[in-house]
Amino acid sequence: MHPLADLSISEVTKARDVILSLHPGETIEFRQIGVQEPKKAALAEYLKVEHSNGDLSKVKPPPRLAKCHYDIFSMGAKPVEYHEIIVNVETSEVVEKIEISPSIQPSLTLGEFDMLLKICETAPEFKEALAELNLPDYMEVIVEPWPYGTPEVYDPPGRYFQGVVYAKDNRQNNPDSNFYPFPVPLIPVVDMTKRKLVKVIRLPRGGTEDGAVPNPAKVDKNPLAHCTTSEYVPELRPDGVRKDLKDLNVIQPDGPSFTVEDESLVSWQNWRFRVGFTPREGVVIHDVHYAGRSLFYRLSMSEMTVPYADPRDPFHRKQAFDFGEGGAGMCANNLGLGCDCLGHIKYFDSVMVNTQGNVVVQPNVICLHEQDNGIGWKHTNWRTGRAVVTRNRELVVQFILTLANYEYLFAYKFNLAGGIDIEVRATGIVSCVNIEPGKTSEYGNIVNPGVLAQNHQHIFAVRIDPAIDGPNNTVVQEESLPEIMNATTNPAGNGYKVVRTPITRSSWADASPLTNRIFKITNPSIKNPISGKPVSYKLTPPPTQLLLADTRSVQAKRAAFAQHHVWVSKYRDDELWANGPFPFQSTGEIGGVLDMVSRGENVENDDVVVWSVFGLTHNPRVEDWPVMPVEIHQVSLKPVDFFTENPSIDVPSNRNLASREMVTRTGHCCDSESTNGATNGVVNGH
Repeated sequence: MHPLADLSISEVTKARDVILSLHPGETIEFRQIGVQEPKKAALAEYLKVEHSNGDLSKVKPPPRLAKCHYDIFSMGAKPVEYHEIIVNVETSEVVEKIEISPSIQPSLTLGEFDMLLKICETAPEFKEALAELNLPDYMEVIVEPWPYGTPEVYDPPGRYFQGVVYAKDNRQNNPDSNFYPFPVPLIPVVDMTKRKLVKVIRLPRGGTEDGAVPNPAKVDKNPLAHCTTSEYVPELRPDGVRKDLKDLNVIQPDGPSFTVEDESLVSWQNWRFRVGFTPREGVVIHDVHYAGRSLFYRLSMSEMTVPYADPRDPFHRKQAFDFGEGGAGMCANNLGLGCDCLGHIKYFDSVMVNTQGNVVVQPNVICLHEQDNGIGWKHTNWRTGRAVVTRNRELVVQFILTLANYEYLFAYKFNLAGGIDIEVRATGIVSCVNIEPGKTSEYGNIVNPGVLAQNHQHIFAVRIDPAIDGPNNTVVQEESLPEIMNATTNPAGNGYKVVRTPITRSSWADASPLTNRIFKITNPSIKNPISGKPVSYKLTPPPTQLLLADTRSVQAKRAAFAQHHVWVSKYRDDELWANGPFPFQSTGEIGGVLDMVSRGENVENDDVVVWSVFGLTHNPRVEDWPVMPVEIHQVSLKPVDFFTENPSIDVPSNRNLASREMVTRTGHCCDSESTNGATNGVVNGH
């Protein structure tokens, strides 16, 4: 097994067995078992020999390690104990027991979600609250688990979950009938340490005129009476699906241009990297090289927070951290052939452990494929009429996760010009609550009768661990600024100056599109032989809106990372999380990027980490209902003075012979002539 490879079935099984042997006779619930990546320094010599095609048998690789997260349940009054250990799966030895403060709350598990549903089904208090609403008999109650957020000051100590409640119209006689159009104004709250329902919250249903502090004692009989169905599965759509959309196929008659070795090593068009998958991050890209030159040690999605902007109690607690609280890898879809990815596809599986400790293979959690993204480059010689055109082919590594109502698509897209785009697409169904008939609210938008889709944000953090021609890099902030007209350097007033400022100490910065602010990750020790400037890759931070919650709010304190576009920290092993390791039920961000940069460490010509933060402010539209079209955002990493010419200049400009012209005209005088603007009648050539 390569040191960066994911754990195999046998390795996860070994780690599980070690845990069981440590606690004979005790009740264990497993959370996660995943690979503990080697420390960077310990892996350096191995990777050096590997990239030089040396004899790896002469290099001792780092040991294969598993990081294990689990709980111990006691029969008495002793609380649940959360544990983290690191196991050497080659020797079945525990190499480290990680001290965890009793005050923290670990990430949730799907087993806890199942437990919440069972508790709600049998709890008399929840049944009584439902009975008060007098819902029709044909409505089936659906409970969706949600993190509780930060406990209130009056909440006793506990591990809290809440349920968002909907009702499904069983008259549709279809298990996939959409239940989101029927939001039930109740939230059951469960203390998972006690396995008990502790309260049922009656939700506000008022509009703008009712303010942020409505009367919680009001009980409405059948609050779903004004709600109407809205379906998205094809067979339930009243008019079906459109019939005039013809097939559009991706055909690769010679097969794909990529290869995969060892179920992790990907090679494609000068690119070479390894694909991994963790329970928390989903896809991780390791050890990225282009034409034998080092670019990035590690790329990953570090966190995503979704804060909601409805200030009414209890909605003010509505804030998810989908990576740190739940785990993107734990919620990844099993991707379907011909649905999520097209063309010749390589799928990757993941190995997980469930609550009971059973080792489970999750098939097809990653898809690898090529796609066309329009023109890569083109030039037409206007004198001869000849155009040379190449296509911008991309290699895409993609995974998708479903988090209750929302879907997120994450893709790492490698192109022929040496660039990498890290793309996020959001789709799914907007989170919604019940609102009284005839009312509107400034906290969201009415998307269906009785359905208020609340305003919210999605803010993502990408962790970029660069290695631009080596491990020691410097991040340089560069801006293009106007220069005052002067007789010496700008006599005509048309010039501007490019100002470069090295970031020497760990710190943060923000996007500034009006000054064209970019961040170059440079290797100051290696100069481009043509420009004489340091080789680099640039990050242009998307100038998206940052966290809107007041800085004094709990939402803001829990997500300090979401308050700036770029953070630069000094590398430390195991510092992977933009908001720290334990965001579940947190009151503030501990161990996140704010703490990292507060150390004020040197980040000049050193091993650095760049964190790129971006997102979308989602004020829902009616057009987002019943399922929203994808919202697309991406971070781009592009070479700057890294190569000596356009690295895609040698891409073939072959004409695609599978393309066909749709003839809609006859007898036109230009049918056989160039359409490139040439006046000499030369037919366009490639």
